[in-house]
Amino acid sequence: MRFYRKYFFPRAVHFLCSARPITKQREKVVSLAAGRVVEIGIGSGLNLPFYNPSKVRHVWGIDPSQELWDMAAKTLTHAEFSVEFIKGGAEAIPLDDRCADSVLVTFTLCTVYDVVPALAEIRRVLRPDGQLIFCEHGAAPDADVRRWQDRLNPIWKRISGGCNLNLPIPSLLQQAGFKIRAMDTMYLPGWKPATFNYRGTAAPSK
Repeated sequence: MRFYRKYFFPRAVHFLCSARPITKQREKVVSLAAGRVVEIGIGSGLNLPFYNPSKVRHVWGIDPSQELWDMAAKTLTHAEFSVEFIKGGAEAIPLDDRCADSVLVTFTLCTVYDVVPALAEIRRVLRPDGQLIFCEHGAAPDADVRRWQDRLNPIWKRISGGCNLNLPIPSLLQQAGFKIRAMDTMYLPGWKPATFNYRGTAAPSK
């Protein structure tokens, strides 16, 4: 199991998260980030090429996997802004209150152990006038697909590193004190239980 988590799993995650439909979604959202950015689940740095260097001052990358981050070395050499890796989880972000102008989270919330406290942490580090930029898969609106998500989720979590198929992204954001500013939803190409996508921006509620 240790070999699997250290060597096989990080490479599998990098490969799957590099799929063309997912990459297209990254391109759409990452360029919205500006100022000082906290990226939750920076992983192997797949978002780094899509930041706009004229808008971004600094990126703090939060991720529990050193192995994934080590894979980002080549991408980092081309970054035109400073990037600081912080090993850790979203449930306890070791940064000051209101330090970030933007928080970016892409295809990450599904693996967070306790999503609402993690979103509360995100709200803590985000400036009141800042924005949360999100792109996540989650609960499908179609009853048949949702039933399959619910049935398969316990097994799926065990074989996919804790990934949940059926997170209700909008309601989780609202529970954590965010107001959704804009959101688009769609099925990405692929296996429907894992491909319903929520993409948008949110701000801390007043």
